[in-house]
Amino acid sequence: MSDFPFGFRPPGDDEPGGPGEGGPLPFGFSSSADLGEMLQQLGRALSSGDGGPVNWNLARDTARQVVAAEGDRSVAEAEQRAAEESARLAEVWLDPTTTLPAGTTSARAWSRSEWIEGTLPTWARIVGPVAEKVSAASAEALPEEMRSMAGPMLGMLRQLGGAMFGGQVGQGLGHLALEVLSGTDIGLPLAPAGVAVLLPANITAFGAGLSVPQDDVRLYVALREAAHHRLYGHVAWLEARLLGAIEEYAAGINVDASRLQELFGGIDPGDPAAIQRALESGVFEPEDTPAQQAALARLETLLALVEGWVDTVVTRAAGPIAAAGAIQEAIRRRRASGGPAEQTFATLVGLELRPRRLREAARLWAALEDAKGVGGRDAVWAHPDLLPGPADLDDPEAFARATETDWDIAALDDGPGDGPEGTAQPDPQS
Repeated sequence: MSDFPFGFRPPGDDEPGGPGEGGPLPFGFSSSADLGEMLQQLGRALSSGDGGPVNWNLARDTARQVVAAEGDRSVAEAEQRAAEESARLAEVWLDPTTTLPAGTTSARAWSRSEWIEGTLPTWARIVGPVAEKVSAASAEALPEEMRSMAGPMLGMLRQLGGAMFGGQVGQGLGHLALEVLSGTDIGLPLAPAGVAVLLPANITAFGAGLSVPQDDVRLYVALREAAHHRLYGHVAWLEARLLGAIEEYAAGINVDASRLQELFGGIDPGDPAAIQRALESGVFEPEDTPAQQAALARLETLLALVEGWVDTVVTRAAGPIAAAGAIQEAIRRRRASGGPAEQTFATLVGLELRPRRLREAARLWAALEDAKGVGGRDAVWAHPDLLPGPADLDDPEAFARATETDWDIAALDDGPGDGPEGTAQPDPQS
């Protein structure tokens, strides 16, 4: 985002009321017309929100503006038919490679704007807990007498904070919409359940640099999309566990009370520029705590396991695609390097959506398949306590050997286990 709030820009030297005319005005504007336009935009931003920690109307509008600026053509009928055919073929090819049944009920080709609209409810579930905790912690950090003195200004600050969150989230989603290939491209089930989503414009752009037939690229992406849907559709606890890790992260947020007290002690309620500078100073950013680091480690490991399983299954299924290896490596590099969404959320709330240990996770699932077959590999998803943890990614073969006996799922359900960070113990009588 620019250094100016909500996309405002400073007046140019050639504009009426440019530098040199009159005294300084708030936000660096030097004419009453520019200031009036800024206040109108700010008013629209505030009035478009619902008072929550994220102004989602502003996030939607900002994201759509980003994609509109870069171009967002409508999906052609032929592209919709191609997406449906690729999704059907993907399910057929996946059947022999996993015991999990098909998870898609329909297929859609979406434009970039349609992806924004279709995934926004899930993003609200991802970002909401963290934004809510930051907002609440910021208010709670103030002494009672200071809260009483602040009065209406607290409400205005909450609205401004929601607008700041909304603007930054919208920027991240808009840039992500320019790159994502499918509904599950970042490893999370963003689109409605059972709907396989492909973005033809982005798939075309991605494949253009690979010297690979576009039909092959689309089919490979459809295989990944269908594999994700099988996992999320038939591992009932998985999505809740991912969102739970984010909520655990939010629970550990601790806003620096001393910085807030210093902030409120020096703000002039009549100076909007001072409020803007405070919001941009990082005062609302959460402190990093051991509890948050542990929650982020759980999230990172779980995302890596999801992506590693998908990578393994799709590798088996994509054998007939001559350039499957080149496409796979391009997608791996793309996932490993991160992107606008990761940068936005890492800067805003400390969340990173990148599975750093994707290759290790893929090797673990392959080793487990070699040791126990496809059924034994997929059976690990039967219970969260069976999942490997970070130490297992260091030695995949050891994990595969340790799971050569059958699991007693009923015993695991009797009480809490180690969770996805530790390795559960097999039934000693197996």
